[in-house]
Amino acid sequence: MNVLLDYLPEFREGFIGTVLLTLASGLLAMVLGVIIAGFRVSPVPPLRLFGTAWVTLFRNTPLTLLFLIVWFVLPVIFFPGLNPWMKALITLGCYTSAFVCEAVRSGITTVPLGQAEAARSIGMTFSQTLRLIILPQATRTVLPPLSSIFIALTKNSAIAGAFSVAELFSVQKLLSDKGYTIGWIFLWVALGYLVITFSISGLFRLLERRMGVAR
Repeated sequence: MNVLLDYLPEFREGFIGTVLLTLASGLLAMVLGVIIAGFRVSPVPPLRLFGTAWVTLFRNTPLTLLFLIVWFVLPVIFFPGLNPWMKALITLGCYTSAFVCEAVRSGITTVPLGQAEAARSIGMTFSQTLRLIILPQATRTVLPPLSSIFIALTKNSAIAGAFSVAELFSVQKLLSDKGYTIGWIFLWVALGYLVITFSISGLFRLLERRMGVAR
């Protein structure tokens, strides 16, 4: 208990850092995931190819390897001077977007084909049909898997702590170096992650009840 009270500011800073990183990378993952899902079901072959390549690349590459690439390769080629927090945001957002994409694409396939055909018959474009007809109906089906994806994102953010990003897991290295018992450190860190993941789970359960998602 003493370690929590003695270093409460550090734990608080790490907790807030994890929350902010999860929210920001989750938002990026949602935007990219929906766009890539649109590419995956697009009638334009190059877009489908790009979407398939994106999902294949990020779903089959270890997250730690992606962190190493973004940390040591990306700045040299494209973005010199990129700060660690932005690097973590890009890595987690792009990695998670592949899983969001597949969840959204699965939801899109549950919408009856006649909906899209009816939209096209009245002159709506593919993007209009997707945005106004298909995605709103697919949302109910997509919510349950998205909950698991964002919980996994929260846990994946711990890797950022090993790359000089101020977040919850990075606190354990600071306190371990000061000689505190590792068991107590991990207990408080784990409880912090549980608070975040239970909050995400509760939020999605609320959304599912509001939208009447069947289980």
